[in-house]
Order: sequence, then structure tokens, then C-alpha cells
Amino acid sequence: MSERTSNFARFAWFTLAYNLIVILWGVFLRASYSGDGCGQHWVTCQGEVIPSAPELKTVIEFSHRITTVIAGFVVIALVIWAFRAFDRGSWGRKTAVLSLIFIIVEGLIGRGLVLTGNVAANWTPSRPYWTAGHLINTFVLLAFLALTAWLADKDGGVSLRGSTRATVLILIGLTAILFVGVSGSMAALTNMLFPSASLAEGVSKDFDASSHYLLRLRISHPILSIITAVYLVFLSGWLRTWSEKATEVVRWGNTLSFLVIAQLAFGAVTLLTLAPIVMQLGHLLLADAVWISFVLLSASFITTRGRDEKAST
Repeated sequence: MSERTSNFARFAWFTLAYNLIVILWGVFLRASYSGDGCGQHWVTCQGEVIPSAPELKTVIEFSHRITTVIAGFVVIALVIWAFRAFDRGSWGRKTAVLSLIFIIVEGLIGRGLVLTGNVAANWTPSRPYWTAGHLINTFVLLAFLALTAWLADKDGGVSLRGSTRATVLILIGLTAILFVGVSGSMAALTNMLFPSASLAEGVSKDFDASSHYLLRLRISHPILSIITAVYLVFLSGWLRTWSEKATEVVRWGNTLSFLVIAQLAFGAVTLLTLAPIVMQLGHLLLADAVWISFVLLSASFITTRGRDEKAST
């Protein structure tokens, strides 16, 4: 790694870590029913630039907005630095710009949630769509931030080529993770809107024909999680074999397999304990870690294959 990208790489990894903290604070905001702390006001909070005599939920909501604004400026700095660290046309510049685009979209989704009243314990028919869109955009944002940091370690010079079969399998894994993520966000929303006093009561609601449709869909999350977990563990093994055990592919493949198994165990405990806030935070952190590991495993495999193919021609 050249000197001009080494400092940028550290800043890029910091940007990714900071955004993870902001995302976790957003989960705490939702889980603590504080999403309406600023009322249906945006950019102001309760109609004020700085809320006076705020309630606790207002402090939580306002602080989340402040950390989100800071995240935006950090990503802007990332883009400016990327244009100085990478050559014209490099992937490092492209992923940094895409990170900026998706963090802007992230802010707009947050604005939409507030202005439409899809926060705290409020229910509207559009809330599941807002929730799913928010989850998908967050994952895409994390992917581009992670790729920017990863590319910085390589001076942004990679060749993105690979076998068609492997690409299809990677796309299946990507789609499966997104489906699991969306089903998990729906399950979290359901637990918040329709809380249960016990696990037995929750299971009973899941299979009650008179229950809200979100409750009856909630069972899909653990089912999809188990199926996807098995697929990801086998996929990481296949990619390690196809890459002839390239060091980076092996490292990210092992990391992904470990995190997937840890997430399954953590998810089971979260379910059994009726998802207290601390467990929700840990569950989402592991989900983000699984996603980032999958993205970097896929990138490592494709670029390793690309280098191998280039060297053989």
C-alpha cells in the first residue's frame, strides 16, 4: 500500500465503524419508542432548532439526528479524500461517491419516516415498506463504505472478473441476506407494535388466523435465517476451494462462517428472551458484520479470480 492511501484506508475504516455506531443508535431509538421525540418536524425538532426542556425521548431522537448529520459530513470528507488518494476512474473513487449517494438517501428515508408519522408505536399501512426500504438502503450504504475501505488497502487497483457460476451463487447469497434482513426488520417492527408477555403467547399469535398479517409473517424470519445460514457456510467453503485457498478469501470465508453461526445462536437467545433492547442491538450488529463479511468475501474472490485469469492470459 502506498503512503498516500494508508492514511485514507484508516479513515475509511473509521467511517465504516462510525456509521455502524449511528445505525445502532437508530435501533436504540426505534426500540425505545423514541422515534417521535421531535414530533413530525424535520429539520427542526418540536419546531425548534435546538429543543428546549426536552423529554428523554426528544434527547434520544435529537442526538440521533446530530450523529447522522456528522456521519454525512464524514462521508463527504471520505469522497474528497478518495479523489486525492485514488487515480481517475478507480473503483475507490466510485464506491466513495456511491457511499455519499446512499447516505443522502438514508437521511431522506429518515425524514420520510418522521414526516409520515411512521415512528415509535404508530402504525400506518405504509410502515412496512418504509422499514424494508430503510434496511435495504442501510445494507447498500455499508457495502459501499466497506468496499471503499477495502479498496484503499489495495490502492484501488483491482480487476472485477470471475466465473459465471460463482457470480450467480454470490448473487443468490446476496439476495438471501437481504430477504433475511427485511424479514428481521419486519419481525422487530412486529415485536414493537404487538408485544407479547411470553414466548408461548408470541408463538400463539404467529399461528392465529385472526392476528395481524405481520404477526403471521413473523415465523418466516427464523426459517429464512436457518436456510440462509446453511447456504452461506457452504458458499464460503466453495469460494475458498475455487480460489485455490487464496489467503484473503480464506480469511473472509472463515470470518463469515463464524459470524453466521454466532448470529444463529444469538438470534435464538434473542427470541427466547423476548428481544430486550440490548439483544436487539447485538443482533443487528452481528447482522451488519455478516453482511460486511459477505461483501468483502465476494470482492476478494472476484478480484482473486480476476488476477488469476489475467495472469494466465
